[in-house]
Amino acid sequence: MNRGAPLIGVSTSITVGAHPERAYVNSTYLHAVQQAGGVPVALPPQLSPASMRRLTDDLDGLLLTGGGDVDPALFDEAPHATLYDVAPSRYTLETAVLHLALERGRPVFAVCRGLQVLNVALGGSLYQDVGADPGTQIPHSQKEPRDQPTHKVKVTPGSRLAETLGADELEVNSMHHQAIRRLGRGLTAVAWAPDQLVEGAELDDPARFVLGVQWHPEELVGHSEPARRLFAALVAAARKS
Repeated sequence: MNRGAPLIGVSTSITVGAHPERAYVNSTYLHAVQQAGGVPVALPPQLSPASMRRLTDDLDGLLLTGGGDVDPALFDEAPHATLYDVAPSRYTLETAVLHLALERGRPVFAVCRGLQVLNVALGGSLYQDVGADPGTQIPHSQKEPRDQPTHKVKVTPGSRLAETLGADELEVNSMHHQAIRRLGRGLTAVAWAPDQLVEGAELDDPARFVLGVQWHPEELVGHSEPARRLFAALVAAARKS
């Protein structure tokens, strides 16, 4: 039984090739979780398997955050020239925690890279650079401030994502160049950009809260009710887990 505010594991980035090595996470994720009533718990890639398992014993939910690229070797492709900030230790930690969360029935919310990690961990693949393949005129790597929406997204009516957002169309920010190509096992695409790139996916199981979005709602919570609703739904599901 949960005691007090639910603990939400938050995956962190890692400096690649830097000395000293650091783990870090954008504070907007931490503020968004706390605003929703949860307690964020950082999950750095440097955790040993024993430390990770001990820490995750107490977690009520999982937030997979954005960051650098997912290694295309994981879906049997050679790297594109634009590949950057691949961190094997981060992916290893994230997928281990993800699979534990899925086994234990914990809610999972995946943001940007987090959605890509969720997809690849379940056997899916990615476009490595959407500007080159499949090609698009939509600015998915926006130059505008991070809290400014830059393109529209349409969401499948009746999906968990639509019900969570309280909308089936909205404007979002966009800071990525990888994106879902082939869906992973059990995932259903439920949101798309105007160029038909997948912007949201969820586990095809109405009893489970496992969903991800390609945009960055943590940057929008200050002025977007749909963004706030995403984190509120994660925390609410964590209270029940």
